[in-house]
Amino acid sequence: RRLPPPSPSGLVLQTVEMHTGGEPLRIIPRLEAAEEAAAGLSLLSLRREVAATQDHVRRALVHEPRGHAGMYGAVVVRGGAAAAGAHLAALFLHGAGYSAMCGHAVLALGRFALDYGLVAAPSRPETAVRLRCPCGPVTAFVPWDGRCSGNPVRFHSVPAFAAATDLAVDVPGHGKVVVDIGYGGTFYAFLSAEQLGLDVCSSKTRDLVSAASAVTEAVKKQFKLHHPESEDLAFLYGTILTDGKDAFSEEPTTNICVFADEQVDRSPTGSGVTARIALQYHKGLIQLNQTRTFRSSTTGSLFTGKAVQATKFGKYNAVIVEVSGEAFYTGTATFTVEEEDPLKYGFFFK
Repeated sequence: RRLPPPSPSGLVLQTVEMHTGGEPLRIIPRLEAAEEAAAGLSLLSLRREVAATQDHVRRALVHEPRGHAGMYGAVVVRGGAAAAGAHLAALFLHGAGYSAMCGHAVLALGRFALDYGLVAAPSRPETAVRLRCPCGPVTAFVPWDGRCSGNPVRFHSVPAFAAATDLAVDVPGHGKVVVDIGYGGTFYAFLSAEQLGLDVCSSKTRDLVSAASAVTEAVKKQFKLHHPESEDLAFLYGTILTDGKDAFSEEPTTNICVFADEQVDRSPTGSGVTARIALQYHKGLIQLNQTRTFRSSTTGSLFTGKAVQATKFGKYNAVIVEVSGEAFYTGTATFTVEEEDPLKYGFFFK
């Protein structure tokens, strides 16, 4: 017999499951309600509309029992919202809501777009996949052998910039610390874990998460962010604790990203790598086309990043950053939502 039994009034959600550097990505290839709402809306407006009217889908797929505290998702949007020369648009989902940019997702979606047939005529040995993200357009470059996609995938970011450097912030329980704030499609605060009496490689993850979250809350209260194009993007997404190795080196530098509601990235964080490269370039620590390697303190997975082009973004001197990593398929899934289930749209447990 076929299980589960059909539920006439319940949702059935099909997903493609991937991970990039250990960070999961639950892809929803098509959400009709989002595509119907997309007509005439910018992607940022669509993000607000989906949050207001379709948030039960995010909660059902990202929260337990179908997801977990570290789950991440992406809704693929085609049609009107993916116009302006893009192959697809994407909305990014996490445990607390919706992001503006996600580098690990872009790397995975690049592969997905080729294998799902969203690019009409892929070229060998590499195909450019144009994506629209809420923060703006990005391009992924994906290996293609004529049958399927491969690794490594790389992407070129939106303009990335240093929003603030050497900013003194008073963090309750830790005293004064000095942070940098960088933008790589979304804003992050950066500081060495050492300033908080911790080691990004050996301290307990719980201690790193608590300290990073305290920094995020302190920066939100003490520093006002500004985005050159939209105040919808002027929010601090999280804090990235580093090993302090910002000067150029061939050796990997290690970090941990704590974002949204104390969610921990298992990968080195693609948008975080973008922002950190922008900060290092701004400080004169690296030059154009100098490649750095970034290691996740949680899984040991690696991304590389380099500034490939200087540009202007509003009043900011900015750079386009290339980030490279490996994305892999882990399966496909069909999720059922039974209407009578009191926990049908999930629950959030930390």
